[in-house]
Amino acid sequence: MTKKIIAFLLIVIGFSVSYAQDDDRPQNTGDNFSLEGALSLFKKAASLKEFEKMLNKENNSVNNLDLNNDGDIDYIMVDDIQEGNNHVIVLSTYINDNEKQDIATIGIEKNGDESATLQIEGDQDLYAQNTFVEPSDNIDAYSGGKGGPNVPEIITTQLVVNVWFWPSVRFLYAPTYIAWHSPWHWGLYPRWWRPWRPYRFSVFYGNCTPFRAYYRRVPMRRIMVAHNIYAPRRHFSTFVVHNRRGGPMIRYEGRGRGHGHGRGRNRR
Repeated sequence: MTKKIIAFLLIVIGFSVSYAQDDDRPQNTGDNFSLEGALSLFKKAASLKEFEKMLNKENNSVNNLDLNNDGDIDYIMVDDIQEGNNHVIVLSTYINDNEKQDIATIGIEKNGDESATLQIEGDQDLYAQNTFVEPSDNIDAYSGGKGGPNVPEIITTQLVVNVWFWPSVRFLYAPTYIAWHSPWHWGLYPRWWRPWRPYRFSVFYGNCTPFRAYYRRVPMRRIMVAHNIYAPRRHFSTFVVHNRRGGPMIRYEGRGRGHGHGRGRNRR
């Protein structure tokens, strides 16, 4: 009897381990796109065109999204909504030829002659509610603490980072700047783009580890004006909502010319 019980337990454990390995999915769909990594690339980019190209390079380990479940990574487009000294950089992808899904927005506000702040916010259909990421910069202060004046206590304060001197930000506020809009569309993508198969989430998450040292998640929206500008212009897809974790997985089936997603897409 004891041997039968042990054998039964081993079978149950085996099924559990196998299921855990097969269910290597993120808690939220958007976790397959690194907001921290996107800010890291944005900081380096000299223009929004360059930023878009960097987002769509496999070796940058930022994008692992396949929102329409066709087996290939989605192409991320970059568009700028500009009103006065405020910019909203919208990162999005086409699910098919009719539906577009926003992934995240980078809100930027100029608040001085040489001062600007930004946050990236994950879209509500892909990320947990109120998912905000911003550059991380800490300062340590010392106090007497509970142990008396001879036992100092270190208090770490997080600072709001001035991003004015980032090349990408200077590009946006140049006198000759014209708001950038990605020229690409469903079925029409640049020749240099080579979509790849999505990585297992555990592998992708590990590849994003270096980004999290320099960009932190915060609990509140800091860039209010940019959010108000963007809200009425948001793109979302019902297809993406249906494919949230816990629901039945749906695969988009393209029909007709130009509907093929991934390697079958047309390119200039």
